[in-house]
Amino acid sequence: MPVFGFLRPCRHHLAPELHALWSSHLCGLCLALRDGAGQQARVTTHVDALVVSVLGEAQGVVGTRRAGPCPLRGMRPATVVTGDGARLAASTALLLAADRVVDHVEDRDGPFASRPAAAVGGRVAARWARAGTVVAAEVGFDATTLLAVPPRQREVEARAGAPLSGVTAPTEAAVGAALAHTAVLAGRPGNVAPLDEAGRLLGRLAHLLDAVADLEEDTARGRWNPLVATGSSRGTALDRCRDAVGGIRAALAGASFEPGAARRLTHALLVHETGRAVERVADPRDPPQAPSGPERRGPFGGCAAAVGLCCTGQLCCADEFVGPWSGQPRQNPCALCPDCVDCSECSCDCCSACGDCGDCCSCDCGS
Repeated sequence: MPVFGFLRPCRHHLAPELHALWSSHLCGLCLALRDGAGQQARVTTHVDALVVSVLGEAQGVVGTRRAGPCPLRGMRPATVVTGDGARLAASTALLLAADRVVDHVEDRDGPFASRPAAAVGGRVAARWARAGTVVAAEVGFDATTLLAVPPRQREVEARAGAPLSGVTAPTEAAVGAALAHTAVLAGRPGNVAPLDEAGRLLGRLAHLLDAVADLEEDTARGRWNPLVATGSSRGTALDRCRDAVGGIRAALAGASFEPGAARRLTHALLVHETGRAVERVADPRDPPQAPSGPERRGPFGGCAAAVGLCCTGQLCCADEFVGPWSGQPRQNPCALCPDCVDCSECSCDCCSACGDCGDCCSCDCGS
């Protein structure tokens, strides 16, 4: 299963209008998780699930409401996204989080290495899976594909000689189903196939990026890694990742969207940010993780801190922040990135006016 949060939109890459819209979707997802599964479920908030909500709005499925003050917004009120798109995103976040916890519990690694922690993790995962299934049913989404990811993944991992495409297939199917359902909610049957394709490629991308990023650590600890198991190199995996980014761009070109900010944000997340994610993993200049010290937080405390960093904008806007799990100061990757261009003044529509974007958007979508 891939690690959450490989998309990292920040103020350097998003125009003010798009960053405000992204924040509105982020807060809307957080509140949808609270309403559907309780306060603790808000720790499953992550940027990748926002793609579902943003895609919903880009196709006309959106509502907004005024949310009251929140500590994670500095006690400021805000207009947040609501409706079926946000609820579908919440169900997706819950189900994928449940899958991830189950994966760790089964492997007895990370924070679930001990028997008591594994038992607690199993109960949390079951609760999130039930809540995610209920929320999914409310928006007419069949959660079977997402719930089937852990057993299908274990089956693939146990099969000798499975190809790399077979290893990523369960995640591809799950993400494809979630993105395709946004077209169902919008009443746009012509969008189902291209968004399913975009979702499958996004799932492949997430899985392969996770495999590349974890290759050295997995090898050192003797853990199963897709690249080692299939005899694939980093270069092969990264080539497939770049092909996936191009495929996502092509798939989106086959879908119809409402003009406006949500359409531009969809393009920014699924085309530009996916491309940046690939180059981050491929680039040896990436800043190392801060070492763990005695102040390291537990799994749930770290998750809560991570949500706070994300919702307050520190994770993408501050030059330095305190690591949510390590408790140590960390340099923001954007501050170290030599090609992180400030696009705050870029107001062009990257899907219809690429010729006017110049170096700011660096897009060549040709649509």
